[in-house]
Amino acid sequence: MPQEPPLTQWQFPPATDADEHGVVGVGADLEAGTLLAAYRQGIFPMPIPGRRQVAWWSPDPRGILPVDALVVSRSLRRSLSRYRIRIDTAFVDVVRSCADPRRDGGWITPEIEAAYTNLHDLGWAHSVETWDDSGALVGGLYGVKVGGLFAGESMFHRAPDASKVALVGLVERLTASGATLLDVQWLTPHLASLGAIEIPRKEYLARLWEALQRPARAFETESTPDRSS
Repeated sequence: MPQEPPLTQWQFPPATDADEHGVVGVGADLEAGTLLAAYRQGIFPMPIPGRRQVAWWSPDPRGILPVDALVVSRSLRRSLSRYRIRIDTAFVDVVRSCADPRRDGGWITPEIEAAYTNLHDLGWAHSVETWDDSGALVGGLYGVKVGGLFAGESMFHRAPDASKVALVGLVERLTASGATLLDVQWLTPHLASLGAIEIPRKEYLARLWEALQRPARAFETESTPDRSS
C-alpha cells in the first residue's frame, strides 16, 4: 500500500478559482504531501512555459480518457503482439525519457523528476513500460494513482506505437483495479484519436470526488497486452 507522507504546509485555492489560463497559483513546493493534496483537489503542477517556476493548474475544460472508451485501431491491435508491458520496473528511465531535452515542448525539470521519483518510492507514482523482444525499453508513460484516479503526466516512444501500447496496458490495469478516472490534463489530437474527450471542470471535480472514494488496488506487474480488445 502507498505510504501517506507528512501533510503539506501549503493551502491551495479551490480549483474553481483558476484564472482564464487554468492557473490556480504559483510557487509552493514539490514535496509528496503537496503533490497529493493538489491531485486530490483537481490540481497538478507544471512549470510556466519558458520559466522554471512551478504553476498549479486546473484547466477548464479538462481532458480525460474514459477507461471504457479507449480506441484501439486495427494497426494498434497488430502492434500489441510485438511488445511486453511491465509496471514500475524502470520508473526513473521512463521519466528521464519523457524529459529528454530534444523533445519539443519539454517541461520536466530535474526538480520534477526528483519529486515524482519520491512519489514513486512512496507507492503513489507508477510507470507503465513497453519492452521489445530484445529487452529494450522502447516506450512508456508515468503518472500518479490515488484511489480510482490515475493522473497521467507524460509518455514517450522509441518504436512505432510503443507509447500507445503502454496506454492500452494502463487502461487494462485501471479497469482491473477498479479505477474510474484517467486524467490526461489537456486534450490533444493524438489523445483524441485514442478516445480522449474534454469535460467541464465542474464535471471533472465531481468525477474526481467519486474516484477518490475507491480503494487503491495494485496493478498487475507484467503481461503481454490483450490482442483481442
